[in-house]
Amino acid sequence: MLRSTLAQQGTPVYSVAWGPDSEKVLYTAGKQLIIKPLQPNAKVLQWKAHDGIILKVDWNSVNDLILSAGEDCKYKVWDSYGRLLYNSQPHEHPITSVAWAPDGELFAVGSFHTLRLCDKTGWSYALEKPNTGSIFNIAWSVDGTQIAGACGNGHVVFAHVVEQRWEWKNFQVTLTKRRTMQVRNVLNDAVDLLEFRDRVIKASLNYAHLVVSTSLQCYVFSTKNWNTPLIFDLKEGTVSLILQAERHFLLVDGSGIYLYSYEGRFISSPKFPGMRTDILNVQTVSLSNDTIAIKDKADEKIIFLFEASTGKPLGDGKLLCHESEILEIALDQKGLTNDRKIAFIDKNRDLYITSVKRFGKEEQIIKLGTMVHTLAWSDTCNILCGLQDTRFTVWYYPNTVYVDRDILPKTLYERDASEFSKNPHIVSFVGNQVTIRRADGSLVHISISPYPAILHEYVSSSKWEDAVRLCRFVKEQTMWACLAAMAVANRDMTTAEIAYAAIGEIDKVQYINSIKDLPSKESKMAHILMFSGNIQEAEIVLLQAGLVYQAIQINIDLYNWERALELAVKYKTHVDTVLAYRQKFLETFGKQETNKRYLQYAEGLQVDWEKIKAKIEEEITKERERSSSSQSSKNIGLMH
Repeated sequence: MLRSTLAQQGTPVYSVAWGPDSEKVLYTAGKQLIIKPLQPNAKVLQWKAHDGIILKVDWNSVNDLILSAGEDCKYKVWDSYGRLLYNSQPHEHPITSVAWAPDGELFAVGSFHTLRLCDKTGWSYALEKPNTGSIFNIAWSVDGTQIAGACGNGHVVFAHVVEQRWEWKNFQVTLTKRRTMQVRNVLNDAVDLLEFRDRVIKASLNYAHLVVSTSLQCYVFSTKNWNTPLIFDLKEGTVSLILQAERHFLLVDGSGIYLYSYEGRFISSPKFPGMRTDILNVQTVSLSNDTIAIKDKADEKIIFLFEASTGKPLGDGKLLCHESEILEIALDQKGLTNDRKIAFIDKNRDLYITSVKRFGKEEQIIKLGTMVHTLAWSDTCNILCGLQDTRFTVWYYPNTVYVDRDILPKTLYERDASEFSKNPHIVSFVGNQVTIRRADGSLVHISISPYPAILHEYVSSSKWEDAVRLCRFVKEQTMWACLAAMAVANRDMTTAEIAYAAIGEIDKVQYINSIKDLPSKESKMAHILMFSGNIQEAEIVLLQAGLVYQAIQINIDLYNWERALELAVKYKTHVDTVLAYRQKFLETFGKQETNKRYLQYAEGLQVDWEKIKAKIEEEITKERERSSSSQSSKNIGLMH
């Protein structure tokens, strides 16, 4: 039954492809490409794509990219907005077929006596010259390891993807045949051959383990021992993605997401509404030792967060929701579960960071950078790197945005990225080595300073003296700035004072000194929280300790007049103190009171500064006595 006629035109439609969400159709019209939504009256996108008639198109559901091939002897890669991402050199003959691999990482191109394998960014891995005539159509196997081509001479050509490479530190693994891998240790040139019963579909090499999935089994090799892999059977043979963390790895196949330990023990299988595993890739799934993050395809502003050990939603099940569509996500790999952070790039190419633990209170999502195209966390410590517009940037301590945003620029390392040409991509960040793939397919290795990683290690072990000694040895402002932020985050104000002095932040040194003189532990904690900009938390700490006056006073100091009066009225104390400070503030600026609540409470009240000063002194004395009595009770407990 004919449901509807989508389009009628004067030129033949040589090729059609469904959009990733099955709500749009891409088709050819001579030299034009047209994207037609199925909804009536929706806007049609049309653009001139080739100089000759377009013969073939394909649209991938994982990466949302479009391929086109034409009689102008070129193939091109487009995004779904019709922007050109790759334009091939003209070939000798018209390009008659193009087809995406299911996972969107590769595509095949067919022409007269020609079969080419390309990366998703366009550059070519391999070229074959089979004697087949023109290849009119190409179909990939579901697992993305082999293709079949329909040839002009009446034959069908079959091809297998081989020579894939994986690198980690001093190991290089190459898929030499369909069922054989070669492992080379570049330090001593030792070579091991790994034989498999079935053909290899996916592999991943990281964290001293090689994980290989064949059509029936999963093999886990340790880099210390290549002879005895751990083997277990798979429920379904079409593994489309393998992700590794230090303690475990994630397998994604057609029916679900599965987390396994390196001993082959099944750990968990997270599920969420509308889950489609066929469209998950490295950009939309991230794994750490305790958390799994997955971007929602139905609503691209949402990230699902799961506990790795149980597969259940993290915290109180609250989703991470952003104001615009998210393109790429990445979890940091080290540190405590409570401090786990996730970095993501949205469609405006802004880089954000936020906390993963979400209990009730709304966590801040803070912008780290703009025009960021690709990012990666280090596997040894929480250092983040990214390619920003024309710069390669390393955030040595991204957590600085939660502690002291002013010094964030001082914790960065930047260098010119023009050598990486257009659209480079970060492949890995192992130790202090970053590997970047340029648009032409070549790999560039960058080494960053090893000192920030050592600093992270000292701080995580609370070796503050060693950390200060390291900064004095290196003599770099970025190191001191990182140490200052780390010290405040860990409430070590003595180290923070030394570090802030080293980077010339004298006002902050004075403030830290004033914190040291505070009488009680709670007051000190509250002022450290204020130092980091956590005003509400500081107030909560004081109120829980019964220090109501101090909570009122921090609001007065911040000119938070509404809240100061609200607290004074609620706890029926120091209303006159708040009114006195407000009056003094207005007199300084020669202003009259206009706030109705203040006018109401000030009616008939005479401000007696002597009385107020005496009350404040009394509060401070009380706080000192409380703090000394709690200290002495601790000492008695120790003696006992």
